Amino acid sequence: MRTTVRRHLGKVVAGTAIAVASTAVMVAITLPGTAGADDTTGQGGTAQSAGQAAAAGASAAVPPGVVQAAPDEGEKGKGSDPLTDDEMKRAESVALSRQAFNAAQNVEGERGPQRLGVELAAPDAGELDDPDAPRRADVTFYDYKTDTVVTKTVNLDTGKVENTGTQRGVQPPLSADEQNEAARVLIADPLGAGLKADYKDATGKELTSPDQLELSSMIYHSVPGAQPAALDTCGAHRCVRLLPKVKNGPWIDSRSLVIDLSAGKVTKLNG
Repeated sequence: MRTTVRRHLGKVVAGTAIAVASTAVMVAITLPGTAGADDTTGQGGTAQSAGQAAAAGASAAVPPGVVQAAPDEGEKGKGSDPLTDDEMKRAESVALSRQAFNAAQNVEGERGPQRLGVELAAPDAGELDDPDAPRRADVTFYDYKTDTVVTKTVNLDTGKVENTGTQRGVQPPLSADEQNEAARVLIADPLGAGLKADYKDATGKELTSPDQLELSSMIYHSVPGAQPAALDTCGAHRCVRLLPKVKNGPWIDSRSLVIDLSAGKVTKLNG
């Protein structure tokens, strides 16, 4: 296996020595962020590991056109215990009304919003010392039809939505489904030729599916003058740079490519 492939757009990053215990640490060392990547610390891109993304999108999406009835309460946690699987399923079912489902669109362009995650909500200020305070869950979706983050707070005791918040121009980390869709868009695009060539150099096989890669990602926000005009909407649109890795093999550097999931397009960064 050659350690560096210079002729292709996506450079294979050297060998198995970079396989360290933490994906985020490894990316920080071998694939440093550049201008335009979302960064909560102000020091370059913030990588989301494939494992973290998978945890965020562990439950399967509701099939197109089907809204399931809220399940039985099932197993319940107490106090500040993490949400149980039953509580997460119930919260998502309550949050996703038929009207909300039909009005939204997921990353693949199908009916229904893109599920991002379900988390235990913080108690109200007056409930901090109440051992019998109701447990609530924040259910977060992304609507690709309107490029909006929607968060609904569900009271798990009453089975009702107590609050709905919407935000535009805010881009949470991608779910596993979104990372896979970004890889599919890139593989199918002419600008993905370098990625496919590097994969073949590393494995001797054709790259045809995201399943052949381990994926991490960085949200991309536009920076005035730092990218082609086609990326000026990134931030309002859901844009991402992928950090693909050959399974049991090297990383492939594709940071110069930005996938706009809202538009389904790939653009190469200036420089």
